[in-house]
Amino acid sequence: MRVSVVGGSVVSKPVETLAEDLGRLLAQRGHTVVCGGLGGVMEAVCRGANEADGTTIGILPGDDRQAANEHVDVAIATGLNHARNALVVMNGDAVIAIDGAGGTLSEIGYAQVFDRPIAGIRTHGISSNDWLEQCETPEEAVEHVESSV
Repeated sequence: MRVSVVGGSVVSKPVETLAEDLGRLLAQRGHTVVCGGLGGVMEAVCRGANEADGTTIGILPGDDRQAANEHVDVAIATGLNHARNALVVMNGDAVIAIDGAGGTLSEIGYAQVFDRPIAGIRTHGISSNDWLEQCETPEEAVEHVESSV
């Protein structure tokens, strides 16, 4: 399955480690990582997936495929800036959000609109919903999306 991983473009070392662990786990379970292709959570999840011989797809905001982080296997330039967030979510069968700000929040919203199972780790707390599963660990998040697809 393809799993879209969304999150902050500038992150702390603990969040970076968490995202790298998530990428490694997704690859070990045979999943393809889809992300925005740049830095922070996106780079860390791709690095982890690559270390476990996984495949990564980066859907970039600009028009230059070369702008992708070095761990992206397939770079897709869109020229859409933040509007590409819809494509990041749409191209996954499920979504895992880690950390993040407004862009991540929009991707969480798109996950709900596109009816994708979504797990969140240290991300936006959205009250009164039953569609965002708050998780503590990468393992818990992956198990949630695997059981929901």
